[in-house]
Amino acid sequence: MSHGFAKLFKGPDVFAGILLTLGVPMPHLMAWVTIGIEILGGLAILLGAYVSFISGPMILLLLVAIFTVHLPYGFSSIKLMSAQAGRAQFGPPGYECDLLYIACIAGLILGGSGPLSLTPRKDTVGVAE
Repeated sequence: MSHGFAKLFKGPDVFAGILLTLGVPMPHLMAWVTIGIEILGGLAILLGAYVSFISGPMILLLLVAIFTVHLPYGFSSIKLMSAQAGRAQFGPPGYECDLLYIACIAGLILGGSGPLSLTPRKDTVGVAE
């Protein structure tokens, strides 16, 4: 959700400009689609609602990010470039975190969203108490 809100607050046109530079077709539409998936998908994951439904678009979005942005920077998400005046300077992140997000979403798909989720468990639907 934080990634979607960051794009929304900076302005969807700013993100659309980045998408245009990357060669993404229909950048303004795709900016809004991306923001929507990140915000609504994050909320769905947080609440445990419609996890199986939203997982596909979220994983697709992460794969697009890997292949259009992060792949040239390698695997590691942390690249210490230098340290000056007691502050670390980092380079562009690799695709490590995106793979971690995909693994977490896959874990939710395979294991279910849990007993506190808003989506009823399949094994309890229609069972009398």
